[in-house]
Amino acid sequence: MSVQGTILVLDGTSTNRIMLKVQLTAAWYHVVQAEKLDGLAGLLRRTRPDLVLTAQSLPDGTAAEVKKLVAADPDLADVPVAAIAAQNDKAARLKALTDGLDDVITPPFKDSLLLARVRSLLRARAETQELRIGSGSQPIGFAEPATGFTPAQKPARVTVLTQSTKTSALWHKALSGKTRHALAAHTCSNLQGLLSGPLPDAIVIEINPKALSTLADLRSRVGTRRTVLIGVLPKDGAQLAADALDRGVDAICQSGSCADEVALRLENQIARKSRLDQMRASLYRGVAESWIDPLTGLHNRRYAMHAMDQIARRSSQANKGFAVMLADLDHFKSINDRYGHVAGDFVLTEAGKRLERAIGSAGFVARIGGEEFLIGLPETTQSGALSIARTLCDCIRQSPFSPPDNRKLVQVTISIGLIATKPQKSSVAPLDGLIRSADSALYAAKKAGRNQVRVRQCAA
Repeated sequence: MSVQGTILVLDGTSTNRIMLKVQLTAAWYHVVQAEKLDGLAGLLRRTRPDLVLTAQSLPDGTAAEVKKLVAADPDLADVPVAAIAAQNDKAARLKALTDGLDDVITPPFKDSLLLARVRSLLRARAETQELRIGSGSQPIGFAEPATGFTPAQKPARVTVLTQSTKTSALWHKALSGKTRHALAAHTCSNLQGLLSGPLPDAIVIEINPKALSTLADLRSRVGTRRTVLIGVLPKDGAQLAADALDRGVDAICQSGSCADEVALRLENQIARKSRLDQMRASLYRGVAESWIDPLTGLHNRRYAMHAMDQIARRSSQANKGFAVMLADLDHFKSINDRYGHVAGDFVLTEAGKRLERAIGSAGFVARIGGEEFLIGLPETTQSGALSIARTLCDCIRQSPFSPPDNRKLVQVTISIGLIATKPQKSSVAPLDGLIRSADSALYAAKKAGRNQVRVRQCAA
């Protein structure tokens, strides 16, 4: 049997635990059972559950205490905890959501809706896990694990989306006094109006059979695929609620629009979205920074090799030639020795800026080590590349460098080795060989007196 995840069921009543275990095991989940808060910390460490379902009241504690205990473990901080509350107990639902529980489940546990809620909660956890780096336990951008929910720093844009303008107006009025977020209203028939303006951070949508296609549409669009979706069912309907969860709503409110419950679910889900957005932005920054040389702000060797590979492939597809240059600042060690490393760092940074300005959109410049730069030029000829290389020499030589806190101007020159390929539709030129050839040409430029360009002829 394939196990799809581990679910911890906490309940002081054995029949409740057994009933949930039977349903969850039939869906290929591994179920761990416990009846009280005592000993839970050790059980969590041993079992590492993917989801916790807990009775709102335990013999020695509450669901809120379970949530705090789970969140206190950095390795489990993103594990969702859902409370099990009595049916039609509105106060219990609101209490659980106020305490930061991720969802509230009420008996009787119909298979379709129970499993849909479980799948939704596990998807939410998987999304968070995907934003973690390697095996690190902390989410990127967070020094401490999150506990409960943290309100977003600024009001979000929330749209009420219903079948009729009358219902939209009623929901808008009911929510306006319950939430700090900016509210707007649309009907499902005017989805284009919602999508044409500033996109909302969250949508409260009236759920009926017709709305299921709208949910799929919203989840498939780039602009709304990460928008919070809160589904509201005017009447009980387990299968419709399950279908809505499987179509991507983040939370479901049954038995009509309770403004207090909708407002709490909005606050919880918007706060979660805010955390994920921060983690995602941090991850993207980390990826971008892995391609950047921290001193000069230019691309680094890792980027350069990837970019040259792309240039080679695209030039081959277009039946065009391309060029590779290796450039090295002349006598750079003597600059460091005479003026100091601060001045040397300034010269490197300023040289990088000059080279980048001179190249413009014609190619890219990367610092690949020490005082050495690699320049890639797509879809060019040898004569065109040679003209650019001479411009690069001029932009370094013609204006002396003026390091801060240094009264003397520093005269700097650069040597460049160049190799340009000829159009070759049939194959991609070996990149390692081209770089070695450019390096040989650079050595020749150095040997010939520096401050010049040398060209190595391409065999291809």
